[in-house]
Amino acid sequence: MIRGVALAATAALLGACATPQPQGSVVLLPDASGKATAVTVTQGARQIVLDQPYAGAQLSSEGPRPFASNAQEVHDRFGAALAARPLPPARFTLYFVEGRDEFTPESKKVIDAIFGEIARRPVPDVQVIGHTDALGADAVNDPLSRQRAEVVRNGLVARGVPADRVVASGRGKREPAVATADGVAEPRNRRVEILVR
Repeated sequence: MIRGVALAATAALLGACATPQPQGSVVLLPDASGKATAVTVTQGARQIVLDQPYAGAQLSSEGPRPFASNAQEVHDRFGAALAARPLPPARFTLYFVEGRDEFTPESKKVIDAIFGEIARRPVPDVQVIGHTDALGADAVNDPLSRQRAEVVRNGLVARGVPADRVVASGRGKREPAVATADGVAEPRNRRVEILVR
C-alpha cells in the first residue's frame, strides 16, 4: 500500500539467468511538507517497506532488495522526470464584507499571491467557489455566493487569466467553514475559495 510519494523507474528485462536480473527501482522521496511517508514495495512473495527519505528498493528476478540513495543520485537519475511533475494544487480563501461582494481589507492583500500562483502554471485551471454565512434565506444567499464567485472570476479574467480556464460556482450557506446555527453571522463563512491547479 502506498502511503507516501514514491518515484518508480522500470528497466527492460535482460532475460533470465543465474544471477538476479534488475527490473527497475523505487525510491521514496521526502514529503514537501516534512510529513513522514512510507511505501511498501511488493514483488512476488517479498515485501520491503521504505519509510525514510531516499530509501530505495531494487526490483529483481528474486524480489526487491533495499538500497540507500540520496538527493544528488535521485536528481542525476530522475531529474527529467521530476522536472515534468505538475505543481501541487494551491488553495486560497478570500473573505467578504457582510451582505456584499466586497473583499475585507485582509483579503485584498492575498490577491497578488493568487496571480503569482496562476502565473507559475503554463495551463492554469482555476476553480472559484462562493459561500455565505447562515444569515438570511437561501433565496438571498445562493445568488450572493454566486455573485461573490463571479466577482473573483471577473477580476482574474480582467487581469489576463483566460476565461475558459476559470470556473465559478456558488454554494450559498450549505458548506460553512465554521458550523453555526441558522441565522448566525459568521465572518469566516463569507468567503470565496480558490483552487489553482
